[in-house]
Amino acid sequence: MKKIAVLVPCYNEETAVAKVVSDFQKALPGATVYVYDNNSRDRTVEVARESGAVVRTEPLQGKGNVVRRMFADVEADVYVLVDGDATYDAPSAPKMVERLCRESLDMVNGARRTNIEKAYRPGHRFGNWLLTSMVSKIFGSRFSDMLSGYRVMSRRFVKSFPALAAGFETETELTVHALELRMPTAEVETPYKDRPEGSVSKLSTFKDGFRILWTILVLVKEERPMQFFSLLGLLFAFVATALIIPIFVTYVETGLVPRLPTAVFSMGLMITAALSLTCGLILDTVTRGRREMKRMRYLNIPGPQAEAD
Repeated sequence: MKKIAVLVPCYNEETAVAKVVSDFQKALPGATVYVYDNNSRDRTVEVARESGAVVRTEPLQGKGNVVRRMFADVEADVYVLVDGDATYDAPSAPKMVERLCRESLDMVNGARRTNIEKAYRPGHRFGNWLLTSMVSKIFGSRFSDMLSGYRVMSRRFVKSFPALAAGFETETELTVHALELRMPTAEVETPYKDRPEGSVSKLSTFKDGFRILWTILVLVKEERPMQFFSLLGLLFAFVATALIIPIFVTYVETGLVPRLPTAVFSMGLMITAALSLTCGLILDTVTRGRREMKRMRYLNIPGPQAEAD
């Protein structure tokens, strides 16, 4: 019998957390529901405890910090990560868990589907599509809803996940972790509902959107350094060439270099381009070695099928 843990990060969710706990207790009767409170100023802790959840706290503010603490503290075979706002469909959990175990997967992503505009606002929908498309182009196209807060994961996924993000960008980090190590994954469409009355979204469309975009750029730099620094070097080389051509033409015609500072600046940019390319080559070797170490750590932890056998 597999040990299933339902992980619920919460911040000021007293109106929704009881429903989340009860719904997942019904959907997964043998599972333990853990609610991790993140400095809530309302009665989230009391309500969650009264509902029968195991309640713990994380003082460092931000969803990424809560996820890091949950992954470190909780021991289980299968982990169900879900937001505490009662927008995700608990009855989908058994199907997701069953597929993870049956196909020996490391992550099953719950792709949100809804016709309720208030539940999934057009701005959030467009931002999710844009950011998911960017990650798909760079790291691989395997998910249609990268920013979903509903995932079922294996023990070896959770215990090999570095969890470096602090806020809502943790979903991006979870996705890239699976893509970079080429883990077996799947995606299941799940209904997505509006928040209960009185529950307020903590997501800031622009602020958190820019943080997620920044996280993608950082991950590209760290996981794809050759591409990142090659493009940067190409940009420097293009600007340097554009600046030096008029000076070179004047030199051919007159034998003089009338704009010496511009010529020196152009040369500096070209040297920077060469250095950028060199950095990319060196860091690409380092990244390959680091990826091999992460892969070996991942393989040291038994997968779902091995546990079942």
